[in-house]
Amino acid sequence: MKRSAIETAKKMMTLRDFEGAIKILQSRAEMYEDSFDYYCTLGIACLYSGDAGLASYNFEFARRIKMNDTRLLLGQAAIFLRRGDTERAIQYYLDVLDLDPQCQVAKNAMDFLREIHGDYETICRWVDSRKIEQFYPPIGVNPKKVGAFILAAVAGIIFGIAAVNFIGNLMAKKNLYAADGNRADLSEFALTSDEEKNPQEKDVSENLVHYILSDREITNAYEKASMCFNAYNDNGAQVEINRILNSNASSSIRQKARLLMTYLSEPTFDSLKENYSVDQVKADPKLYLDCFVDWSGRVANEIKYESSEEFTLLVGYEDQKNVQGTVTVKLSYIPVPQIDGSKPVRILGKICLDGDKVYLQGKSVYQNIND
Repeated sequence: MKRSAIETAKKMMTLRDFEGAIKILQSRAEMYEDSFDYYCTLGIACLYSGDAGLASYNFEFARRIKMNDTRLLLGQAAIFLRRGDTERAIQYYLDVLDLDPQCQVAKNAMDFLREIHGDYETICRWVDSRKIEQFYPPIGVNPKKVGAFILAAVAGIIFGIAAVNFIGNLMAKKNLYAADGNRADLSEFALTSDEEKNPQEKDVSENLVHYILSDREITNAYEKASMCFNAYNDNGAQVEINRILNSNASSSIRQKARLLMTYLSEPTFDSLKENYSVDQVKADPKLYLDCFVDWSGRVANEIKYESSEEFTLLVGYEDQKNVQGTVTVKLSYIPVPQIDGSKPVRILGKICLDGDKVYLQGKSVYQNIND
């Protein structure tokens, strides 16, 4: 069977013939006017060829067709990373990890961003040396180098045996939890003396931020976020991080807050330390974005899909007397959990926003079958 232009281009990209892939795709532009795969593939080819401007142009077309795709998000994150816009790059990598928590490219990119602390000169060196490509959307192993990969793998096994202890020690240092049960040492994220003296971004319009904070309020919020993290109160830390990210805090402080956010972990019903009410969340959604809540009530308007489910949670309606509020809950499980609408249910979920509308991305569901 004859390959499509897109499949042919993908094959050429594995052979690292990016110019050839671009030419064949551009020659078939009229055939793929509404194709997400076309624009995304062309954008990736342009990115690897070094034409970040044309890559960004094609990624924007792809995004109009489909937004939630890891290849696209990795490509756009790489564009922001190359430009030194690390704050936006981090947000895109977080979006990738929301879609695919095991995405190694995004994890590696986040580790890199933590290490360089926004040093644009380091980013430029990585772009010049092409090391930055390890954070691009994967395009597969070059078939011409399979033999070299096999030899390298054999050598890697021999070397790996000697390196196990070293890597184990290194990972232990980077782990979120130290051997003594304490959380990671985040002293490297402490505010510098200059950040403490000048915590506000200069010339910020009040219309562009959600909170206008004083110098003291910014530094206090950052200090409280760190204290909450060390106390395993990730919700409390997330609230203060949100306060900073949506404020007139300096770009360097907001970047540190965003990096601190990547160390937060998902709670369980038992480990959640600070819960928030429906009224609190809906009064100021941006402050509680990405926090987890433990809300109970009853289910209404349930819609089931093949691998997901959506329903309205009547919060506080366990006794069928008073409703504290309503919220849409989205679950993505395989298999989709069976929820009995005639009985109370308890939901642990992450607060998300669709425009200005709050919904919960459900993480855990508990229902007592004896109720």
